[in-house]
Amino acid sequence: MPAHEAADPTAPPHGAARTDAAFRAVYGTAPTGVWAAPGRVNLIGEHTDYNDGFVLPFALTDTTLAAAAPRTDGALRLHSGDVPGGVVEVPADALAPGRDLGWAAYPAGVVWAMRDTGLPVGGVDLHVDSTVPTGAGLSSSAALEVATALALDGLYGLGLDRQELARLAQRAENAFVGVPCGIMDQTAATSCTTGHALLLDTRDLTTRQVPFDLAGHGLRLLVIDTRVRHALADGAYAERRAGCERAARHLGIPALRDIAHDQLPDALAALAEFPDVRPLVRHIVTENHRVRQVIARLDAGEPRAAGPLLTAGHASLRDDFAVSCAELDLAVDTALAAGALGARMTGGGFGGSAVALVEDAAAREVADAVHTAFTAAGHAAPRVFTARPGPGAHRAA
Repeated sequence: MPAHEAADPTAPPHGAARTDAAFRAVYGTAPTGVWAAPGRVNLIGEHTDYNDGFVLPFALTDTTLAAAAPRTDGALRLHSGDVPGGVVEVPADALAPGRDLGWAAYPAGVVWAMRDTGLPVGGVDLHVDSTVPTGAGLSSSAALEVATALALDGLYGLGLDRQELARLAQRAENAFVGVPCGIMDQTAATSCTTGHALLLDTRDLTTRQVPFDLAGHGLRLLVIDTRVRHALADGAYAERRAGCERAARHLGIPALRDIAHDQLPDALAALAEFPDVRPLVRHIVTENHRVRQVIARLDAGEPRAAGPLLTAGHASLRDDFAVSCAELDLAVDTALAAGALGARMTGGGFGGSAVALVEDAAAREVADAVHTAFTAAGHAAPRVFTARPGPGAHRAA
């Protein structure tokens, strides 16, 4: 395996014991427990979630671990083993949307969301460790939110189901942090299972576990972290969402999900006076169609046939939704030239990661080619690793 490719662990390289020990070192006492939530890769279905559409993510084995203990004085004390700085302390009753807390806004936002909906959540001491790369399009923020939500559920005996946990985590990111994300990332973190991708209908939140055993077919899915960090709170993501919502209003429909694939020409014609939103509509409608096509290939036991659909999705994200970047395009183009069956950016875009579906025997060649191309272009070396579908959020200790 080339030096630039990460190992393929069956478990994250950190563990609950380490997080427990770090909590003790920071706070001088033992945590009540340690909870885990994964990052995710979205196989197909990008920017469809806030359009009531379909998505197909799976959980990574990279996780965020949260060690926590309740407090009786209403204070939040939040510490990260991955972010420089000390403990961030704030009273729970002083939390308000828009407050600048840096990384701590994500767990603090979960506390705020729970309290704002009337749940009996008080203070907490929290320490987090994570192997989910931040800004890589692998949903590090949702992993942090869901790990926090699951910890609070355990500490305060809330009895929340997975859908409720996902909604609270999403509300923390939407209303407290200020990112108008859909529900996909949080649902993936709560509800994915080992060996499966999760088909999620983001309108009614129904799910289906879709078997996703690439290894059994002699395949791998490589994740190519370009190390170009994106920040979805910078406004570009919100602009795309607002454009989609504006198009739906012009068409008199609840969401772009309501346009069937064969109705796309008529919808585009009806938007002739609004040329700025037509490409957004085209991407959402064709992407929902691609999700269904990929699922049909997986259900038929033909994952190789999903490759061209991944590539078509990247072209749509690049050309119609305009959320790719030079590094993502280089990763995709190089992987395809080196023999990948399909490749696309994954996540919100503007940086982050790409995925490449490859024959197992070609994985090294594809990874080497991408690394060489990035070096030749003067880019930082990418992190390339094999993604295997892992478990959703759970108590780790």
